[in-house]
Amino acid sequence: MKPKQEPDRITELARLKAFINPLRMQLYRLLYVAGSATASQLAEQVGETPSLVSYHLRKLAEHGFVVEASGQSGDGRERWWNVVSEEGLGFRTSDFVDTPEGAAVAGAVTRGIFDTRIAQYRTYLDERAAWGKEWTDAAFSSEWLVDLTAAEVAEMSDEFEALARSWRERSKTARAAGDTEGREHVALHLYGFPFRP
Repeated sequence: MKPKQEPDRITELARLKAFINPLRMQLYRLLYVAGSATASQLAEQVGETPSLVSYHLRKLAEHGFVVEASGQSGDGRERWWNVVSEEGLGFRTSDFVDTPEGAAVAGAVTRGIFDTRIAQYRTYLDERAAWGKEWTDAAFSSEWLVDLTAAEVAEMSDEFEALARSWRERSKTARAAGDTEGREHVALHLYGFPFRP
C-alpha cells in the first residue's frame, strides 16, 4: 500500500485515544522516520519486547495509522510496518474540547507529544559534543516574544508549515537522487502560543 500524500488529520476521539499510550506515539514516530520496520527492530529501539511492540502496532493499525508493508519480508516470518500517511498526522484541540472526555484526551496526547519532543532535545543536548562542530554550529534554538493577533499567529503557522514542507521536499529529492552524504534526521519543533506576564 502506497502511503497517503496528505497529513492524516485526526477528528474522531476513538482514534486520538490510540495515542494516550506514550509507547504508541514513540513507535509511530520511529516508524515514520524509518519508513518501514519490523516489531523486532522497533523493540530494540524502545527497550521493549517484540510481542508488546507487535500488540501496539496492531492497535495503531486498527485505527488506520500504520499498515503492514507488502513485499518486504524475505522469508514471510517477519511483518514489516509502514505509516499510512507519509505526511504524518495531526489534530486540532478545538475538535475535541466540546466534551470533558475529549478535552482530557486531547490534553493528555498533547502533553505526551511535548514530553517526547523535550526528551528528544535533551538527548541531543547531552550528546551534542559527539556531533562535532559542523552540526553544533548548524543546530539552533531560539525564542521570539511578539505581540500578535490570533489571526496573525495562524498566518505565521501556515508560513512555517510551507517553509518546513519545502525543505522536506528538497531533502526527499536529494535522497532520491542519491545525495545522502552528510545527511542526518533533523527535528524541527516550533511552538506559538499566547501568554500573559
